[in-house]
Amino acid sequence: MKASSSILSIVSMLLLSISLVTSESALDNFLQCLPQHSNPSNPISDAIYTPNNASFQSIYELRANNLRILSSVTSKPVAIITALHESHAQATVICAKRHGFQVRIRSGGHDYEGLSYTSDVPFVILDMFNLRSIQIDMASETAWVQAGATTGELYYRIAEKSKVHGFPSGVCTTLGIGGHFSGGGYGPLMRKYGLSIDNVIDAQLIDANGRILNRKSMGEDVFWAIRGGGGTSFGIILSWTIKLVRVPAKVTVFNVQRTLDQGATDLSYRWQQVAPNLPKDLFLRLQAEPITGTGSGNKTIRVSFIAHFLGQTDRLIQLMNANFPELGLQRSDCIEMSWVESTLFWAGFPNGTSIDVLLNRVQEDRDFYKTKSDYYKKVIPKEGLETLWEILMDIEDIVIQLNPYGGRMEEISESETAFAHRAGNLYKVQYTVLWSESDGGISAAERYVELSRRLYSAVTPYASSNPREAFINYRDLDIGSNESNNTDFAVASVYGAKYFKNNFLRLTRVKAMIDPENFFKNEQSIPPLPSHKF
Repeated sequence: MKASSSILSIVSMLLLSISLVTSESALDNFLQCLPQHSNPSNPISDAIYTPNNASFQSIYELRANNLRILSSVTSKPVAIITALHESHAQATVICAKRHGFQVRIRSGGHDYEGLSYTSDVPFVILDMFNLRSIQIDMASETAWVQAGATTGELYYRIAEKSKVHGFPSGVCTTLGIGGHFSGGGYGPLMRKYGLSIDNVIDAQLIDANGRILNRKSMGEDVFWAIRGGGGTSFGIILSWTIKLVRVPAKVTVFNVQRTLDQGATDLSYRWQQVAPNLPKDLFLRLQAEPITGTGSGNKTIRVSFIAHFLGQTDRLIQLMNANFPELGLQRSDCIEMSWVESTLFWAGFPNGTSIDVLLNRVQEDRDFYKTKSDYYKKVIPKEGLETLWEILMDIEDIVIQLNPYGGRMEEISESETAFAHRAGNLYKVQYTVLWSESDGGISAAERYVELSRRLYSAVTPYASSNPREAFINYRDLDIGSNESNNTDFAVASVYGAKYFKNNFLRLTRVKAMIDPENFFKNEQSIPPLPSHKF
């Protein structure tokens, strides 16, 4: 027995050695391949980081925004390519495909489950962060934006050119444009102008053969798919061409807060009936979080009613008095500012902060977190809200945001783009459990993740069903996931229905057209439709 055990041990060590030599050889070949397929006037050597580089770890961590993922990573990329030229991205695809490496694509690093910077198979990260050019053309009211630019940079560059233009996009100002838009992209302008993708008119995509395609050369099917279907299943988004939208010179915001003893439950119940039916110019988010109450050791819920109005205070007061007088909005609650200043308000910066903070490209304060999402098509009754409050107070480290639909979102067909969550929704909810190192860090992750699942289970009776819908930019592996290197169609059909509803099948057909060998994949990617299902 001892002899056979020793032999097995020796064989295992030999296999491991062969595997390491093979992977090192593959990496060497990959690295030698890169300059052969990139523009020699823009040396790709300046963009390559391997674990042998002193700055490899800092580059890896800089845009990994969820400490829950970053702290639990067991396998890291064999290389990070921080593309400085579009040919670097093309070379990465060609050479990774040739030498057997998976490619994970990262722009801002905000994937909630870290799929843009983790994998269980040998992989390289293509980091798009340096491809960040923005060109504004006021004559046509359009802009060309590379994938690595952030939402904050886009807002800043628009404001440089115009005080009466904006763009419907996210609240967080460090989101990478590439990923944010491809999943939909929403913000306070969505009830007026829809999602980011509803205002995209062209795109550049690198396909699995390393070709750069635009809307015409990729075709309308692929252009449809990358608007809301998550771009990384189909290729690498290089840039978007967008149509700017018009905004008043002054907009008005407010944040009115109420606790349970100030009637927050009744107001939240009423909000569900009011917010989706307000005029398109008014977006009124509800945010709920547990806080310490006035009594010793008491907990309560603070509900914030946060508004963005494309107009001035007088008109806003009239609208609120007519539609939601229960809130008791006062003139002193309202703040008038430019549209670009309102992006700072939504991002949580103090009033009066310089818009220069929009140029800060990396998220500075990072937490451990787990996020889930839901769509609601019916009002949660007051007893349901009371149950929800109890769970929030039990979890403590949680915030939930309810974002109203209606308006323009009601008018766009669910098949217009790959983003299917349109008419019939009252609001979308984001539940975020978050904690810090002092709360236990990664060792506390299992407990907090379980608390998020408990909350998700408790609200099941009120959320959408068949399927229970989810938002792909609030990525959640709990709703179904594949292995890193195997996209099982049946498994994908489960999360695909939740993210894309009836659009999932068309997405799989498009995938079969643009990437039939399924080179671009992750744990929640779109599989190519098998030929027998066409």
